[in-house]
Amino acid sequence: MKILIVDDERSIRNSLGEILTDEGYEVETAEDGPTALAKVDKERFDVIFCDIKMPGMDGTEVLEKLVSDGVDSAIVMISGHGDIDTAVDCIKKGAFDFIQKPLDLNRILITIKNATDKAVIVKENKQLKKKVYGDKKMIGESAPMKHIRDIVAKVAPTDARVLIVGPNGSGKELVARSLYEQSERSSMPYIEVNCAAIPSELIESELFGHEKGSFTSAIKQHKGKFEQADGGTLFMDEIGDMSLAAQAKVLRVLQEKKLSRVGSDKDIVVDVRVIAATNKDLMKEIEKGTFREDLYHRLSVIVINVPSLDERKDDIPLLVDYFTDQVSAETGKPKREFSKEAIELLQAKSWPGNVRELGNVVERLTILGGNPVSGEDVKLYVSPIQ
Repeated sequence: MKILIVDDERSIRNSLGEILTDEGYEVETAEDGPTALAKVDKERFDVIFCDIKMPGMDGTEVLEKLVSDGVDSAIVMISGHGDIDTAVDCIKKGAFDFIQKPLDLNRILITIKNATDKAVIVKENKQLKKKVYGDKKMIGESAPMKHIRDIVAKVAPTDARVLIVGPNGSGKELVARSLYEQSERSSMPYIEVNCAAIPSELIESELFGHEKGSFTSAIKQHKGKFEQADGGTLFMDEIGDMSLAAQAKVLRVLQEKKLSRVGSDKDIVVDVRVIAATNKDLMKEIEKGTFREDLYHRLSVIVINVPSLDERKDDIPLLVDYFTDQVSAETGKPKREFSKEAIELLQAKSWPGNVRELGNVVERLTILGGNPVSGEDVKLYVSPIQ
């Protein structure tokens, strides 16, 4: 384990460094904030002990810089002028812990152990999420994709509700997941629900839960998706397919931040960020009377339009490379290459199924085509160029 000690007092740096070195840790020191930041920029530290009162750049500024840069070290603030308000402020800004001077060895060692345990849990959590959700991400450097990334970067840290619109297979769920992963709720639950895949008579139970005996098959109490997502994010896909009755209840949750399970009149308070998606034109659905206008305005604080693949064909080479990597990882076979002609033919094709269709086509070509996949393979195994 590598530890960095940041303190303007040489005696503290040296004494603490010697003690931790004797305990078997690899230790480096820095006499001020800029030196510490330079060291962190070059190498990773598991734990950073940082004094608060330092000339020039104080410890709080160092903490804020480390947090804003996304440094994943456990940052422990130390001070001889500590008080409850200072400790709380540091924790709010992202510090792992706060220790007062004079430093107690046992307290320091316990803090290091706790930081190590937390790091293991965070790593396991990331690995579990990767297994559950897969290593899927937004691929593309076209102007439309860069625009979406810019919006996501600005919106994700807020709690603003987002409506993602675009055709089937264009990657709306990836935009939603990116919003979640870059948000301050990323350590909390991320719950997905496909409103089109749930029968209309069950949608309210699925979203809001039910009490035991509230209907024939309700053999036990059930927490709905909103409760499961409490403190985190709920992604409601195909929101345009939801019944008007369910829409009214969703509107109430968004307005009042509370819900009632089916079969109960007890209010349950929830704190949920809602991200919705649809392939429908909700304004037309409002005109037809199948979607509530007030719910639309609640959901569409920010609207992100995901373009069809036909609108960003410059991204096809990158997407092909990404999908061939996936196929190789899943099958354990060497990665297939695609010839220049094969790529050009894929770019010339129309893609009504969008990115999802392209992924299927790439998998088909890696199975049936040669290595490299040729233009003839594309002509033979892909629907006629349109």
